[in-house]
Amino acid sequence: MNDPLLQTICRDWHVERGAKMAPFGGWDMPIQHTGIVQEHHAVRKACGLFDIAHMGRVFFRGTDACRLLDHLLTNDVSQLQPGQVRYSLVTNHDGFILDDVLVYRLDDGYMLVVNASNRVKIVDWISEHQAGFDVDVQDKTTDRFMLALQGPKALSLLQSFCETDLSPMPYYSVMTSTVAGKDAIVSRTGYTGEDGFEVIVPANVGLELWQQLVAAGDDIGLVPCGLGCRDTLRLEAAMPLYGHELNEDIDPFTAGLSFAVKLNAADFIGRSALLTAKANPERKKRIGLALAGRRVARDGMEVFSEDREIGRVTSGTFSPTFEKPVAMAYVSAPAPEVGSQVEVQIRNSREPATVVKLPFYKRS
Repeated sequence: MNDPLLQTICRDWHVERGAKMAPFGGWDMPIQHTGIVQEHHAVRKACGLFDIAHMGRVFFRGTDACRLLDHLLTNDVSQLQPGQVRYSLVTNHDGFILDDVLVYRLDDGYMLVVNASNRVKIVDWISEHQAGFDVDVQDKTTDRFMLALQGPKALSLLQSFCETDLSPMPYYSVMTSTVAGKDAIVSRTGYTGEDGFEVIVPANVGLELWQQLVAAGDDIGLVPCGLGCRDTLRLEAAMPLYGHELNEDIDPFTAGLSFAVKLNAADFIGRSALLTAKANPERKKRIGLALAGRRVARDGMEVFSEDREIGRVTSGTFSPTFEKPVAMAYVSAPAPEVGSQVEVQIRNSREPATVVKLPFYKRS
């Protein structure tokens, strides 16, 4: 028997307002409210509000909190100062990716935000490697609520609820504050390619805060958003998604995430394998594709160059911003240069595509 789906504190609010719901990572989540394209444009032009309480939130406190995280993560946690956030990866002993995560340096410890579909796996992985470290690890996912406010008007809206001045916060920073009088962890982070914030509050006040933001955002064009446009937004920004660009057969260098790997820092799990992977000239490469027609390339479709299969699509969508299909793919070495012409096998025919530089979209 399948386990029942977990529900965020706002789940009934989504259902009562007609959101399209679907299982995702073990949770019952909104896929769209008014429509993926409308929600996508709202984030690019104004502001979108996302329920992301399905993301795992694991807290580390104690003398060895940093040392344990440096043992588990590819980035250099020891260099994090209070208020900083870093993107990192959890790799297995063979250097393949178990998850991509954000690690937050709080005043009294650390927090790891992990993907919903990997939360149980990562919590078990932490437990498996925790022996010998003086650290208290607590998975606070179900008793916290997390939302994302994304878009060019996100700062002004959130500022109206927060006494602390948010404008000096750099991207990938975090602070504790109050939002609408509620104790909160506020970070300037997101998964859309836009400026924005992610806010964590106790679950029992999450619905109230959500409703307050919806009401206050009506005048600036705020739209409640689902996971559908979160996917189109992140794809335009070429942000990898676990289960598509990232999995336990892909290493960080193949994924183009070398910036998140510090081989000369701690001796993290998978480091020796990644030393070999980095030196491998034959590894695959993640590339961007702009398709010539209107047909969308989907995960698993073959990519051809001069009648030779060179790789497969990992993610594809019809870009609302550019009004054309775009995709990411892994291709074998030597990878085609930007500007090269390739083809994607879509059902019974091949669709012309151009190799383009990633990301497809970058905010000004």
